[in-house]
Amino acid sequence: MMNPQNYTPPEVWEWDQAEGAASSSKLNRPIAGPTHETELPQGEHPLQLYSLGTPNGQKVTILLEELLQLEIQEAEYDAWLINIGEGDQFSSGFLAVNPNSKIPALLDRTNNLRVFESGSILLYLADKHQQFLPQSTAGRTEALNWLFWLQGSAPYLGGGFGHFYHYAPERIEYAINRFAMETKRQLDVLDRELAHKKFLTGEEYSIADIATWPWYGSLVRGEIYEAGKFLQVNNYLNVVRWAQEIFERPAVQRGRRVNRTWGDETEQLRERHSAADFE
Repeated sequence: MMNPQNYTPPEVWEWDQAEGAASSSKLNRPIAGPTHETELPQGEHPLQLYSLGTPNGQKVTILLEELLQLEIQEAEYDAWLINIGEGDQFSSGFLAVNPNSKIPALLDRTNNLRVFESGSILLYLADKHQQFLPQSTAGRTEALNWLFWLQGSAPYLGGGFGHFYHYAPERIEYAINRFAMETKRQLDVLDRELAHKKFLTGEEYSIADIATWPWYGSLVRGEIYEAGKFLQVNNYLNVVRWAQEIFERPAVQRGRRVNRTWGDETEQLRERHSAADFE
């Protein structure tokens, strides 16, 4: 690979399809549309989730499990595994639910609605079931402030810091420093906010916490990128406290396992179709 210090961008960028097919970059491509024709499976429940147990996928399964914890049976769901390493996200069936070919994607058969983008799915489910989103104008607005903060901030942690620190084929000092600085700034934002309240919207646990925990909670708990020491995450005491408190919720314990295909086998649940699957 070319030394980044000596790299001069060409006048016109072109995709090296052969190189992309032979590397991890095959997960991404500069065009949309399906690569193959495949119908998505469907189970018996009204909610059909197509996902993978990444932080973005965990957001939705945690919320669904929290709703089921409240005995809201309308939140029963089938969770189907989308293996992005095998290109499942580029199938015609998946693209019919999410034209952006990213997990998670939800099909609600009660009203024949597709819902894509993890933040949109959280808001849709919270509004539909009137749970985990404050009802007051002030509370709702604060929850949405943090939900949209997360949706804008997480790409710096995942696609930025996580990519260059953990996944990139070569270590680029400038890129790692750039995104480490921003990740630590974001942790500081959270730490200062959580210094004077229990959850991101105050005393009420909401979709703002559910969205943020799989990214920043998992980071300070040492579950992603193995970068805790590098980022000195234990210095963010309020984030650590918040992360542990949420981790201990039974619905979080279940939701983080759904569509998970790595790590300890006891924490993996490739598909979920009923509560009995956790047993």
